[in-house]
Amino acid sequence: MPAPLPPVTFDVAAAYPQVAAGRDALAAGDWPALRALVDAQDAHGRTVLVGEVGGAPDAEPVLRGVLAEHPEDPVAGAMLGAHLIRVGWRIRTALRAQHVSRKQFADFFDHLRRAEQILIEVTARHPQDAAAWTQRVTSGRGLQVGQAEARRRYDRLAAHHPHHLPAQASLLQQFCPKWSGTWEKTHAFAHECAEAAPPGAANAVLVVEAYLEQALDHDRVAAASQFLREPAVAAGIRAAAERSVWHPDYRDGWGWVWVRSTFALAFCLMQEWHPAAREFAALGGFGDESMFGYFGDGATEFQRLRAKAYAKAGRP
Repeated sequence: MPAPLPPVTFDVAAAYPQVAAGRDALAAGDWPALRALVDAQDAHGRTVLVGEVGGAPDAEPVLRGVLAEHPEDPVAGAMLGAHLIRVGWRIRTALRAQHVSRKQFADFFDHLRRAEQILIEVTARHPQDAAAWTQRVTSGRGLQVGQAEARRRYDRLAAHHPHHLPAQASLLQQFCPKWSGTWEKTHAFAHECAEAAPPGAANAVLVVEAYLEQALDHDRVAAASQFLREPAVAAGIRAAAERSVWHPDYRDGWGWVWVRSTFALAFCLMQEWHPAAREFAALGGFGDESMFGYFGDGATEFQRLRAKAYAKAGRP
């Protein structure tokens, strides 16, 4: 009888202990400790901490207090901007626009406009701040600033951080048809990012995400699976894996749970169970449910597909 599968945690703080430490410092009101933690990370880590710690429900009073004393602090400003964006997006929900009420949209735009005012100040004083620019790419999408302005914001960031995956992932959404883009733009940008990044970097996951977005736009699992199994698409996904998670220089770093979860979902839908099982095994007890949620409850779907991959291919 096979051993039971380990439970899966989808809490970002479990996969990245710095997030847990940051949340603890915020809850304790220990800004020096939180600031030191953020400053010790690379640009990707700073961006993750700004979003995840700033997104805490009780973050606003602490961050406004810090900004009152230190109005030029870029971390406090970026975190408060991230907080307002997350609150606004929770109000809007992830539903298609036709299912969002006028009141929800009004509150959503209000939060994003307030975030913009703060983030404009941060990026003006600190134009190299990847975390603040990443938040501006996201807020710009919600405020419908348009493709050209969204790209301008990303390009300002990329001048200092040319392979910044969090911002690339946010801009990729802007180029999808659901945000008034096109599949041609979506795939072109994904390949641009993948090909510019060094071999073994995680950026090639964007190619997979672009294919998944197009596949999942069909709204039916069978149709999505058929699309991903088309020879050219399947070859593109395998090539992305060879360039990233299967490359000998690849290392799990910031964002690795999302990266491997994205590949796992794609291989499941392609019915390529051995590579899917390989990615689930590499994830261990961690998972990112975001794209699995297209089919219902993300956590449930993640665990269902993991069990199916192991049943089909064995557990590596």
